[in-house]
Amino acid sequence: MGQLAERRDYIMEQADTIINTRWLVPVEPSGAVLDHHALIIRAGRIAQILPQTEAKQRYQAPCIRELGNHVLIPGLVNAHTHAAMALLRGLADDLPLLSWLKEHIWPAEQIHVSAEFVQQGSELAVAEMLLGGITCFNDMYFFPEATARIAAQAGMRAVVGMIVIDLPSVYAASADEYLSRGLALHDTLRNHPLVTTALAPHAPYTVSERNLERIRILADELDVPVHIHLHETAHEIAQSIERHGVRPLARLDAIGLLSPSLIAVHMTQLEAIEMDRLAETGTHIVHCPESNLKLASGFAPVPALLERGINVALGTDGAASNNDLDMFGEMRMAALLAKGVAGDATALPAHHALHMATLAGAQALGLADRIGSLVPGKYADLVAIDLGCLSSAPVYNPISQLVYAVDRSQVSDVWVAGREAVTNGRLTSLDPTAILSQCQYWHDKIQA
Repeated sequence: MGQLAERRDYIMEQADTIINTRWLVPVEPSGAVLDHHALIIRAGRIAQILPQTEAKQRYQAPCIRELGNHVLIPGLVNAHTHAAMALLRGLADDLPLLSWLKEHIWPAEQIHVSAEFVQQGSELAVAEMLLGGITCFNDMYFFPEATARIAAQAGMRAVVGMIVIDLPSVYAASADEYLSRGLALHDTLRNHPLVTTALAPHAPYTVSERNLERIRILADELDVPVHIHLHETAHEIAQSIERHGVRPLARLDAIGLLSPSLIAVHMTQLEAIEMDRLAETGTHIVHCPESNLKLASGFAPVPALLERGINVALGTDGAASNNDLDMFGEMRMAALLAKGVAGDATALPAHHALHMATLAGAQALGLADRIGSLVPGKYADLVAIDLGCLSSAPVYNPISQLVYAVDRSQVSDVWVAGREAVTNGRLTSLDPTAILSQCQYWHDKIQA
């Protein structure tokens, strides 16, 4: 027996991939940094995280990656996008929100949006996001079937919106048709490993109370999130008071939509009593600092929200109003803006900005048991960032470098469920040359 036990000590455990990295930031616990650790991947999930010396003694794998000057983090979660609008990037800049929408974006969409437009726009957005370390995005746009198909083909995680709006479009003629098509998509994706759904009413000013009530009932029946633009501008608030006698948040509260299932995007116009109510109901918020600044919509009171224990995630919004899908830029802007608005240099420290871009997004989407942090048992959605370049040297605190110094061009490798979607800065399942050719086609068509 003693000889058998001694022999078992030398049997190596089998893994699919071993990643040895200089720094590892698990996000849970917040602010933790592990030096010279290995992450073990087996069957698409994180099997274990342990010191490299111990990993070499215990594990063997057909794929071993040595990342000597890199930091390994969870995949970034872009909690609010309109992916296909990447094809409208730069079309109408330097305009206020309503002029931008009514005079430029909506007319262009009426002419050009189709299943083909959404498919090729989503392909552009997915390629950009993967190269920038985003492994999951939450989308709201027409023809979500096309966006879902592109995300699945690229091996990227996505939550696609069952969009609802009272206005007719090329996608649907009525709210009934929007919901019917959305529910069919939900059934198609019911068991998909990467792509799930959310109900996505555009906003309280474009969706009637009757339809918002239907959405609340469906969200409860299907157990899916509700993704909505809310309290984005002062004009939205004034319009709601004029038409309904109350602010938009109060309208949603009366319907019963404020809950842990609600993902409220923007939220730049908030009063203290409203923030208290958001905390009581467990509502999630998505902060889009760059888009809000560019459209002069206002500032989400992030420090005050966090003080109340409200979960605040980060999103880029669409590339038509940002104008990029860069979560490193959003982290930096969120941290700096919070400090400037609060007049407090300690507001929103770097580790919390990273939390907003990872685990907070996963929590908002109902995926925190699967992604958002590097914890054994979760899917191996990972990003490796090279800190061994001039612009991020020297490294005293890797988390601070990630938020205040790193550029998304430093992303070297990206894994989704253990499968490498970006290797040494190159996409593994998408063709950049073909995507650029498609972009030129749509540029010429839209400009004409």
